[in-house]
Amino acid sequence: MKRVVDRAAMVVVTITMLMCSGCAVVAVADVVVTVAAVVVKTGVKATGAVIDAVIPDSKVAKN
Repeated sequence: MKRVVDRAAMVVVTITMLMCSGCAVVAVADVVVTVAAVVVKTGVKATGAVIDAVIPDSKVAKN
């Protein structure tokens, strides 16, 4: 999943850099990196929620 997001981000940045110039490139690159980070973070949170649902909490299991 992370490799797909990284490659997609690189393609978007490359295309954008060819079409833009100056500080616009920096702004677009920043947006791409932010979006990629949010996608990865959301995936990690979703995975954590699934793991929490599958593996019961030790405090709950003792009661």
